[in-house]
Amino acid sequence: MGHVLARRLLMAGLIAAMITGFTLAATIRVERPPRTSDAAFAAGAAEAPAAALSGSLDRLQHHLRDQPRDASGWAALGLAYVERARLTADPSYYPKAADALKTSMGLRPRDNDTAHTGLAALAAARHDFTTALAEADRALAINAYGARALAVRVDALVELGRYEDARKAAEHADATAPGIPVFTRLAYVRELQGRTGEARRILELAASSATGKGDVAYVRTQLGELAWNRGDTAAAGREFAAALQADPADLGALDGRARVRAATGDLAGATRDQQALVGRSPLPGRLTWLGELHEAAGRRDEAAKQYAVASAWGALAKANGVTPDLETALFETDHGDHAAALRAARAEWARRHSVHVADALAWALHADGRDEEALRYAKEAAATGYRNAAFRYHRGMIERSLGRRADARRDLAEALRLNPHFSPLHAPRARAALADLGGDE
Repeated sequence: MGHVLARRLLMAGLIAAMITGFTLAATIRVERPPRTSDAAFAAGAAEAPAAALSGSLDRLQHHLRDQPRDASGWAALGLAYVERARLTADPSYYPKAADALKTSMGLRPRDNDTAHTGLAALAAARHDFTTALAEADRALAINAYGARALAVRVDALVELGRYEDARKAAEHADATAPGIPVFTRLAYVRELQGRTGEARRILELAASSATGKGDVAYVRTQLGELAWNRGDTAAAGREFAAALQADPADLGALDGRARVRAATGDLAGATRDQQALVGRSPLPGRLTWLGELHEAAGRRDEAAKQYAVASAWGALAKANGVTPDLETALFETDHGDHAAALRAARAEWARRHSVHVADALAWALHADGRDEEALRYAKEAAATGYRNAAFRYHRGMIERSLGRRADARRDLAEALRLNPHFSPLHAPRARAALADLGGDE
């Protein structure tokens, strides 16, 4: 009897770890703009070590073979599969997550906040943010203090473009379950509303309270991204280095260091970092950036290989229940089929009105020669006050096509002022277009 009780206590502790530790050490945005679509794919999961996650999956599966009617265990397994998908960028884990969560709900159809939270996380990972919000609300109706559900609720509101609601939800989460996940969400909402000084202050406070290596690395990475987005390459480099010192396996910090290395002329180091990153997490934005790095250096064959893998990810994602229209729109606009890009962007805009979708739709419309309509969405992308160099570049190029030379000079110059290294492919094009318009940085 004592052995059975000890085993049950061990599994209870493991399940609690799966629900909290693995899923709350970070926020939805493993990456930050301009590649937030990859971050949406990450769906709120944490940077759990691969070995720990693998061991936890094995133990959960073994436990459920012995205790197949453990509803909490099935919910934890569903969350573990969502996390494994994030870690590996392999969406084939999502159907497994769905099956595990369905089993949990079948065993406990009422008062199963853990399964509803898992369904919310899974829906967010699959880019179904309306369902993610509904499932998070169902979980919170059962347990108002559920930290993961509170966090996913903020994520869903952000991705739906409901930024004021997201701010209120983040503040409520801070009052209910304060911690690193909430602080970083608060900071991101502030950033999206153009309040970067407040975002930096919140992240600095978070950094001062972070203790675990994953939390330290994550917050330092977010501070690095803020510095990167304002064009402070030196500060960004320091923050990414601090993140990697805390956790050498941190994917976001490795991505950031690659961009800093490219910006400072270390193209070989940037390429090594990015190749290591996509070897571990082949998300489309990361693959595309590596392809653009190769293309900017004249290695077109190498670039084509990366673009081919990035394009294939969309089909794999769709086959496993993900809606990859934002990724498709961004990729196809720059590297593929403009008509497909526009179809995908319009479909995504029909579902949600975030600034990132507005920018993607504007850029796809521009590529399709519909610049008057494109400009309307480019303005929509700037409506919250969010400052993003790629967004400004897109708007400037649209204005240039419309013959609005003064506006184009202003926005192209602002893009390069915000971050002169925002893209290895498009930053040089922004400079060339600005020079052609008689402007300067």
